Parts: sequence; C-alpha cells; structure tokens
Amino acid sequence: MSSILTAVAWPYTNGPRHIGHVSGFGVPSDVFARYQRMIGNDVLMVSGTDEHGTPILVLADAEGVKPQKLADRYNRVIVEDLQQLGVSYDLFTRTTTRNHYAVVQELFRTVERNGYMVPKTTMSAISPSTGRTLPDRYIEGTCPICGYGAARGDQCDNCGNQLDPIDLINPKSRINGETPSFVESEHLFLDLPALAEALGEWLNTRTDWRPNVLKFSLNLLADLKPRAMTRDIDWGIPVPLDGWRDRGDKKLYVWFDAVVGYLSASIEWARRYGGDPDAWRRFWSDEQARQYYFMGKDNITFHSQIWPAELLAYNGLGSRGGSPGSLGALNLPTEVVSSEFLTMSGSKFSTSRNTVIYVGDFIREFGPDALRYFIVAAGPENQDSDFTWDEFVRRNNFELANEWGNLVNRTVSMAHKNFGEIPTPGTRTELDTTLLKASEAAFATVGDLLGRSRFKQAMAEAMRVVGLANKYISDAEPWKLGGDPERQSTVLHTALQVVDDAKTMLTPFLPHSSQGVFEALGGQGVWAAQPEIQEVTDFDDDVEGVGAPPVRRYPVITGDYRHQLAVWARRDIVPGTPLSKPVPLFAKLDPVLGETGPSWAPIV
Repeated sequence: MSSILTAVAWPYTNGPRHIGHVSGFGVPSDVFARYQRMIGNDVLMVSGTDEHGTPILVLADAEGVKPQKLADRYNRVIVEDLQQLGVSYDLFTRTTTRNHYAVVQELFRTVERNGYMVPKTTMSAISPSTGRTLPDRYIEGTCPICGYGAARGDQCDNCGNQLDPIDLINPKSRINGETPSFVESEHLFLDLPALAEALGEWLNTRTDWRPNVLKFSLNLLADLKPRAMTRDIDWGIPVPLDGWRDRGDKKLYVWFDAVVGYLSASIEWARRYGGDPDAWRRFWSDEQARQYYFMGKDNITFHSQIWPAELLAYNGLGSRGGSPGSLGALNLPTEVVSSEFLTMSGSKFSTSRNTVIYVGDFIREFGPDALRYFIVAAGPENQDSDFTWDEFVRRNNFELANEWGNLVNRTVSMAHKNFGEIPTPGTRTELDTTLLKASEAAFATVGDLLGRSRFKQAMAEAMRVVGLANKYISDAEPWKLGGDPERQSTVLHTALQVVDDAKTMLTPFLPHSSQGVFEALGGQGVWAAQPEIQEVTDFDDDVEGVGAPPVRRYPVITGDYRHQLAVWARRDIVPGTPLSKPVPLFAKLDPVLGETGPSWAPIV
C-alpha cells in the first residue's frame, strides 16, 4: 500500500465555480483519487477555497461588504457544488483559518531564516482610482519578448517567460481597464536564482509528466528571477518578521499562502480526522509517498516552480543551504497533472462576457455524472476543447443513455423478467468466454491508464467493454432463447457479469450511477462513497501580526471512503441474488436542447 497525496487546486472565492474550473481541478483529481482508493492505496485528497488577494477586496468594495463576508458566502456555494459533484475530498477547507495562517507563517519564517527571502525595492502597480496594489495576474498587456497581446503581469502564456507588470507594453488593469501607475515599494522576494540548480535537478527527473506540462515547466528555468512574496494590501496573512508583522498595509502574497494550503489542509485533516495529529507526515515526510497536483494550465508555474522552490528553500536545499523548520523535510511533487482549457465557442469561460455555465446550475439540471462524463470523454486533458450543447446532448444520449444505460437496463430487465434473480450459468461457449476474458483483461489496461492520469483513454477503454457487451447481446439474442432456459441463463449471466465489470471500471468516473448499477444487480451497502458537508470549529492556533482571523465555525467537505465496497477487480456475481426491475440510469435529452441550450444558459 502506498501513501498518495491528491492535492487539488484551490478555487477562488470571488464567485461560484463554472464547469471550466472543475474540468481542470475537480473531476480529474476525483477520478484519480477514487481509482487509487479502489486499488488499496492510502489516499489523502485535500484542497479548500482560496480567500485572500485584491480581487476579493475589489468585489467586496463593489458590494459594500467586508472581504470575509464575501468569502464566507462563496465558500459555502463552492462547498455545496463540489459536494454535489461528488468530489471525494478527505478535507476541503479554506485559507482563512488560524491553522492555515500558522502553517503559512512557519514556512515563511523558515524560508527567510534559510536566506531565501531577500528584501528588495521594486516598482509596484497601483490602481490610480483606488490606490490599491494590483496583483500581477490582474494586469495584461503585450509581451515584450514574443509580442503576445494578452500576456499577464507574472508570465506570458504564449512563450512561457516570467514577467513583471512593468515589463508589459501598454499594461491595463483587468479589473477596470485603467492604466496602472508604478510606485516604489519594499518587498520580500523569494530568491529563485538561488534555488535554480535544485529546481532543475528535480524537474529533470520528472520524465513521465504530460509533455505539455513538462515542456512548459522546463522552459521556466531559462529565466528565473526573484519573485515578490509580499504585497501592499490589507487583506491577507501578516508577514511574521520584525518590522513587518504589525504593519496593516503589508501582507503575504496570496500565491505564497495558497500553495501552502496543501500542507496546512493535510495538517488540519490529521488533527480532525486522521486519528493522530502527525498522520499528515506519511504523505509529506515518507520518501515512498507520492504527491499528485491537479489544476488548469494557467496555474502550472505556481506548482512546478514557485511551490517546489518554497519547499526546497524550507528544506534548506538551495545554494544558500539551511535546514528544515519544525515540520521537518517536506516532499516535492511527484507529478503536476495539468489540464488545458475548456472553452465555450472558442473562448475561455467568462462571467463578464456571459460565457459561463455554473457547476450548480448544470448539476441541478442534468445531474453530476453527466457533467463528469463529458469532462472526461470530451474535456481538455491534453489540449483545449470546446463545450457545446450539441456535443453534450449527443454524448449524453448516444453514449451514456443508449450505450451504457441501455445495456444495464435491458440486461437486468431480461434477467428479472425471466428468472427474478441472477441466473445460474450452464456450459459456456466461445462467444461467452471471449467476452468474459476481454472484460477481465480491461481492468489492467484501464487501471494502467488511470494510474498515469490518462483519463480520456481510460474512459474510452471502459466504454469499449460496454460496446463489446452490447454486441454480445445482439449476437446471442437472449430474448429468443425462452425454449432453451440453460442457454438463456448462461447468456444473461455472462452479460450481467460484464455489466458488473463495466460498473467497476466506470466507478471512478461515474460514482453516482455506479452505485445505482451496484444496487440494480442486488448489491447492498455503499459501493462508491460520497462526500459530505460538516460544520467544524477552527483551532485556536497562535498567529503573528495584525489581522489574524477569530476562531469561528465553517463548512468543510470530508467523507468516509475507507469502508466503501468498491475494489478494482472483477467481483464475481452470485447466482440467486434477487433482482428488481431497474430504473433508467440516464435520461435522454431533447435534441432541441443541443441547438438552444437550457433557458438559464448563456447565449453565444
């Protein structure tokens, strides 16, 4: 049994999440975690809402509320949406907890003590209308290196080079379109050049990453510069150093604190649910443990460069040396599993442009598994992909409803009608054994693909087994075998066994409907465990500086996944198990929906 950390990108609490977001972080990570649990590994899946930074301040000001109140509102919306989607977090928490503040400050103090935080005067981008610092990512302009017109103030997504806002040609604020002013300000910078050699040695061992992710990450090494890890802002985690901690206008950069969330969430999980406050160490300190980080491609730089650099600095492994802090040496990522963008009519999902489909709206209309299926089967695993209602309706009707749902329905219905139970097979023919062997062999193929985060291929292989089963039924014609009950029972037993196999292989992708198939085949108990929402009280941890959050209650996502019945192997169905008339798994959608979309959807 291996310890597997599934670290999932933190959704930002400036609004509900749309389906483009969960195509990058939510569904792929859950498919991976569910598979790892089914093969018997010890899985810790953590994340939470990212709640600091300028964008929340801007929105809070616009609504006339405090930033924390705004974060509280959208934290709960996001928690409810992700729970309904079935994302099986061991802990989904938030960054405005005292536990998180304490862990972030411990990392920052140690990185600074080891010599990797250096003071530097820089030119900060300021909004002329508000006087507030603009975050690098909220400034866009033309890249001075490649000429790309939509480069951000921290990097150019076209050429991959690291940038500063002042480098951009014709910079504009993404918040209100104004041209930023630049003023001198002292900040603490993460000394990336002092960590470049260690970063390069680590990255050059990552040979099995998705090619697009590895290429992008290696390109970042060519031009490493110190990166500011503090900001001129009053909403964030206090800087835990003399001369800084009591300043209300200086806080830690949100992207320093957000990536530390993977560690702080693991520690919170251990304190709440791990049975041992040090249980997190088996995922972070054990050299045999593996860590997989899931996100969209716009966050690669923070997970393959900034976060590993912070960990190396904390461990004292850069050119300046040093030693780990009180948490001990911490593991670097095993793999950064990044997806491309899910677009709509060729454009990124955008609330401001009304090209957005919110997760909650989608689930309420079509259910969680229909969304999960589309994201895996047609989503942006290795390249940008476009969401259209026509393609969604087509895949729902012809793949989910006709191929998989109809296979389950007609097979269980025939067995129920003719026998009332799973029938006892007689002598099998080559037709029967060929199907059974192909189905059982697919466990290894699908499992290998899932273990390497090749989710689209894994889904296709599982659905190939569904196709073989449908062809088998068409060839064997069990509805014509009423005069030969032994042959009829053999065919139906064979088909039901393959239905059960397919159900197991589809469980990581479609956990809700797989539970339904399990029950349709007479199963009792929890086959695929689902997450639940719990209200918890924050810990009273010591936090330095001005602006520490009070102890308060908040919702988390957690779940009991260790006692589910799902295992990655053929489960021999038991003759004599009573069957009931099945309920259709997936509703067929009106083809007109493919042309119009639902009434609440954006018009594009």
